[in-house]
Amino acid sequence: MKLFLSVDMEGITGLPDPSFVSESKNNYERSRRIMTQEANAIIESAFQHGAKDILVNDSHSSMNNLLVEELHPEASLITGGRKPFSMVQSLDSTYDAAIFAGYHSRAGQPGVMSHTMTLYIRNIFLNDVQIGEIGMNAYMAGYYNVPVIMLAGDDCACREIEELIPGVTTATVKEAISRSAAKTMHPEKAKLLLKDKVAEAIQNMENVKPLTPPEKPILRVEFNNYGQAESAAIMPGCEVEKNSTIVRYEAKNMAEAYRALMVMLSLASGVSYS
Repeated sequence: MKLFLSVDMEGITGLPDPSFVSESKNNYERSRRIMTQEANAIIESAFQHGAKDILVNDSHSSMNNLLVEELHPEASLITGGRKPFSMVQSLDSTYDAAIFAGYHSRAGQPGVMSHTMTLYIRNIFLNDVQIGEIGMNAYMAGYYNVPVIMLAGDDCACREIEELIPGVTTATVKEAISRSAAKTMHPEKAKLLLKDKVAEAIQNMENVKPLTPPEKPILRVEFNNYGQAESAAIMPGCEVEKNSTIVRYEAKNMAEAYRALMVMLSLASGVSYS
């Protein structure tokens, strides 16, 4: 079995606020270790239950958070930013399944550090489905006919993927009290939970179907202000919907929609005017 593991940071055990996930903040180095340990718990259990090849994609911020020297030696790691497919870089049809770890809920929803990709997106719609990072990445996996069999994160992230993917296994490592406070498990206990849930997910994987995207998806991205929207709409094929901050793009397929989102985010970044 070939497994793809995408690891974000906001949904990792014990991390309640931005001081734990920002490189310049005081708690960040502690968080990197916990993140790496949780990835290792998943990797170890996956190897024990049939995985032969595991690719880990560091999926948070600058995407160089995982400590490579402490990562399970049998796993491969993609680290660093500027990846065309960001959180699902190198995922393709050769993989049997995907697992998302350390994930969080989408912008505008309850959950620890909830947001979508950046802090300047309000909503993403794929056709009529409102999604966040979880949905965008799961649809990208589905484009390659790869099922997302498990997600680990807070209770809100787990509920979000359960609404999208019937039968998916979830591991709730903390419960949101607010966007910057959580009731959390101890990291050692969380590692045991993750190992058990990986075993459960692999055993159940035949019952989980890929989240199949529309053949020609319409991507609609709602930004916080009009300056961000008009900058994103510089990309050919985009238009700002009338009386809104929503940028619309009609894609040929899901891969193009994902790349389009990455370009929009790049164009909109740093715009502060309204």
